[in-house]
Amino acid sequence: MSVAVAGRRAEAKERNRDALLGAGRDAFADLGYGATSVRDIVRRTPLATGTFYNYFPDKEAVFRALLDISARELRARVRAARLASASPEGFVRDAYRAFFSFIAEDPTMFALLRDNTATIRALLGDPILALGVDELLEDLAAAIGTGALPAFDADYMAGAMAGVGFEVGARMVERAPVDVEGAVTFASALFLGGMDRMAAEAHA
Repeated sequence: MSVAVAGRRAEAKERNRDALLGAGRDAFADLGYGATSVRDIVRRTPLATGTFYNYFPDKEAVFRALLDISARELRARVRAARLASASPEGFVRDAYRAFFSFIAEDPTMFALLRDNTATIRALLGDPILALGVDELLEDLAAAIGTGALPAFDADYMAGAMAGVGFEVGARMVERAPVDVEGAVTFASALFLGGMDRMAAEAHA
């Protein structure tokens, strides 16, 4: 097989996979995860049903791949915002703004988050999503170590901040218009106030 032929085949495979992911995204958003079948996904592409199984074993694999793509981009944006911060307020507020803005930028992700919250919650133990909490824990521990943040239980805080972000984000996308700044203000005030109180108690 020539290099040119191999290259064209690789491009075709990438196009087919991208087409199935795009179709899956639309199908999950329109129908919900539970009601979506492999046939519903394939119908939104020019591909044959058999072709689907050359790329994914089932619809869950498509859903996980979509979460993986979004989660990687989201984690990169949120972590960059945390690391660029110069104050405790920036560490919390800028990261939440990056998180909620990412959700608000993509209407399809709105629908996926709103209509598939139970499925996403069930997958929170998956390394794809758990990695974001691990990165938050690392950044919290580092900030505490340098004195940029007051001392507190970083493990509890990472879980709490991630959980609040997910739950507030799920409610944010149900509002019309979507209130990113309101979500940022609420979540930030909640944790900045808690950090201030823990710092005061530590010095009491």
